[in-house]
Amino acid sequence: MSTTYVGPDSCDACPGNCNAFGISEYDCKDSFFGGVPPLPQGYGYGIVIAFGVFFSVVTSFLVWLDYRYGGTKQTSEQFNTAGRSVKTGLIANVIVSEWTWAATLLQSSNVAWQYGVSGPFWYASGATIQILLFGILAVELKRKAPNAHTMLEIIRARWGNTAHKVFFFFAIMTNCIVCAMLLLGGAAVTQALTGMNLYAAAVLIPVGVIMYTAHGGLKATFMSTYLHTVVVFIALCLFAFEIYAVPKTGLGSPAVVWEHLMAIAQRGGAHKGPVANNKEGSYITMFSEGGLIFGVINVIGNFGTVFVDQAYWMGAIASKPSASYKGYILGGLMWFSIPFTLATSLGLASVALDLPLTKAEAGSGLVPPAVAVYMLGKSGAVWITIMLFMAVTSTGSAELIAVSSLFSYDLYRTYFNPKATGKDIIRVSRYAIVIFGMLMGVLAIVLFEIGLSLGWVYLFMGIAIGGAVAPIYMALVWSKASAVGAITGAISGTCLGLMAWLVTCQAYYGSINIDNLGGDYPMLAGNLASILSSLFICSAISLWKPQNYDWQTTREIPTVDEDLSAHAPMTGDDSPEAMDRAYKIMLYVGWGLSITLVVIWPLLALPAGVFSKGVSGQEVGQVDEGECIHNLPSARRAPPNRFSTRSHTSQCLPLPSLTPRNDFADFTFWVILSITWGLLATIVSTTLPLWEARESLWTVIHNLFTCSTPTYDDEQSGAAVPGDFAKQAFPAPSFGNLANLEKEEK
Repeated sequence: MSTTYVGPDSCDACPGNCNAFGISEYDCKDSFFGGVPPLPQGYGYGIVIAFGVFFSVVTSFLVWLDYRYGGTKQTSEQFNTAGRSVKTGLIANVIVSEWTWAATLLQSSNVAWQYGVSGPFWYASGATIQILLFGILAVELKRKAPNAHTMLEIIRARWGNTAHKVFFFFAIMTNCIVCAMLLLGGAAVTQALTGMNLYAAAVLIPVGVIMYTAHGGLKATFMSTYLHTVVVFIALCLFAFEIYAVPKTGLGSPAVVWEHLMAIAQRGGAHKGPVANNKEGSYITMFSEGGLIFGVINVIGNFGTVFVDQAYWMGAIASKPSASYKGYILGGLMWFSIPFTLATSLGLASVALDLPLTKAEAGSGLVPPAVAVYMLGKSGAVWITIMLFMAVTSTGSAELIAVSSLFSYDLYRTYFNPKATGKDIIRVSRYAIVIFGMLMGVLAIVLFEIGLSLGWVYLFMGIAIGGAVAPIYMALVWSKASAVGAITGAISGTCLGLMAWLVTCQAYYGSINIDNLGGDYPMLAGNLASILSSLFICSAISLWKPQNYDWQTTREIPTVDEDLSAHAPMTGDDSPEAMDRAYKIMLYVGWGLSITLVVIWPLLALPAGVFSKGVSGQEVGQVDEGECIHNLPSARRAPPNRFSTRSHTSQCLPLPSLTPRNDFADFTFWVILSITWGLLATIVSTTLPLWEARESLWTVIHNLFTCSTPTYDDEQSGAAVPGDFAKQAFPAPSFGNLANLEKEEK
C-alpha cells in the first residue's frame, strides 16, 4: 500500500508532530526507540552468545579439517600469514569484511538521513579509493618485502628502531580506535533493539571472536570472514528489495521514494524538512555542502585507517603475489556496494517515511534499525542485529590477529626475544588476542562514559592517525624518504591536526566542548591539517636530506618457521617480471578508478541539480495519482494493520518536478545502479572463493570420506625445503648485529 503526504498537522492529538504520510503509529512520538525495544532482552544475549559460540565452533572445525585432511601444517608462519597463498576471491572477501565496520552499516545511513543521496555516495566513494590505492602497496610489498609479517618490520628494516617505535604507537592507536568504533556501534544497536545491557554487549561481543581467532589464527579469520560477508550481502539485498520493490512497506518503488523525499524537502515533515545548504533543500541532489564536507573528511580520515591499520597489510601479506592487486581492486569495488546500496535504501527510506528519529539516535547509528523495525517488525530487528554482529565480529577478528602480529613480531621478537621460535610466536600471539580482545570492551565502555558517539569517533580518527599515512606510503614507494622526515612528518602532522581542530572549534563556535568539536568545520580542518602537513614535512625533509634507499634490507626480512613461500621460485603470474607489470597496471587502475569515483562521477551528477524521478515521457506539471499531495485529512481511526494510514479526503495538487535530462540524473537510474551493484557483489563474494578453492575443498572432502590423511610429503607441501631456513640469518642483518646462525652453531 502506497502512503501519501498528509502533512505534520494532520492529526488532532499533536498538530505539528504527526507523521507526514499518515503512519499513525508514529504520531506524537519524539523518538523512535524511546519506548520499549522491539525485541526481548533474551534475543540480544541469545544472538551475541549463541552466534559467537556457533561461529567459533564452525570456524574451528573448518580449520581442523584443513589441518587434518587438507595437508596444512600449523606453524607460526601459517598462523600469522596463512601460508602467503590466499587467492583473489578470498582476499577480496577479506577486504570487504575488514572494511565493513559497524560504521559502514550504521553511519552511512546516518549521512543519508542528514544529506540525502550525496551521503551514501560520499561514504562509499570516499572510503573505497583507499582500498584501491592500497593495492599499489600490496604489489610493492610482494616486490620489496616478500617475507614481511607486519608493516612495522618494513619500517624497522628501512628506518631503524626509533621510527619503528614511533609508528608502533600509531599502529596500536589505529587498532584501538577501530575496535572502539566496532563496539560503540554494535553495543548501542544491540541495546536499542533488545534492551541488552550496554556494558554486557560491549564485553560479550568479542568473546566468540577471541575463541576462534586464538585457535586458528589468520586462516580462521579468513574462513569466518567469508561466512560473515555472505550474510551481510544477503541482508543488504533483502533490505534494498524490501524498500524499492515491496509496496506494502508504504514505498515499493524508486518513484514513490522520490515523491516522498520531494514532499519532505518542499513541504516538511514532523521530524525532517529541507536540508540546509542543499540545492533547493532537496535530499536527491549532489549539490550538498554538508555532503561534500563529509566526503572530504571521509577521504582523508580513511587513509589513516587503511594505511596505518595492520589488518589491511595482513591481506597483502597472506595473498599470492598475483592475487594481491587483483584482490584489492575487486574487494574495493565489492565493498562500495555496501554503504552505497544499504544507505540509499535504509537511509533515504527513514526520511521518506518521516520516521521519528532524533539527531542523537541517528548519530548513534540507529537509522537502519528504525527502518528495519518499521518494515519487518521483529524479524527486521533480528536481521539488523545479526547483520551488525557479522560485521563487528569479522572485523574484530581481523583487528585481533593484526594486534597479535604487532605484539609478537614487533614487540616480543624484536625487543625481548630475538631468537624466538615459531612456538614462542604462536604462544605470544594467543596471549595478545585474548588480552586485547577483552580490553576492546573496556575501551568501548570508557568512550560510552565520556559521551562520544560512533559518528564523533569516526570523524576524529583522521586527526589522530592521519599524520602517519604519508610516511608509511613512502616507505615502499619513494627511495628518497628518510627516517628523520618520516618521524618528523608523522608527529608534527598529528600535532598540527589537533591544533587546527581545536583552534577552528574555538573560532567557529566560540567555545570548545564535545559537541562543538564534532562539528563539520573543526573536523574538516583537523583532518586536512593532519594529513597534508605530514605529507609536506616528510617530503621537504626527505628532499633536503634524501636516503636513496634500495630496499635490500626489507628483502632480507626472514621468516621464523620454515615457509615454502619464502624460498620457492615464483613463476608465471607470480614471477618478478609479472609483478613489475602488475605494479604499472595497478598505478593506472588504482588512480584511474579513484579519480572516477571522487571527481568524474560527482561532476557528471552536478548538472542535474535536483534528480528527476526518472519516468520517461513525463512532462513538467503533468500529474498522476501517485503525484498528488493529499492535504485535507478527515476522521482518524486506528489502522487495521501496521502499514495502514489515516483515512482522508484529498485535494490533488501537482508536486513540482523536473523534466528528465539524462539517465545519469534520474533517481530511478541511481537506485537501479545501487541495487545492481549490490547484486553483482553478492554473487561474486559468494561464488568466486568457492570456485578458486574447489581443488582444496575436493581434497578435504575426499580424505574425510575415505578416512585417509595426507602423507608426510603432503604435509610438507606447505613448508620450506628442510634445511633452507638454517641458511638464513635470524634475525636478518638489517634487524641487528647478531651473527649468522650457522656460525653460532659452529
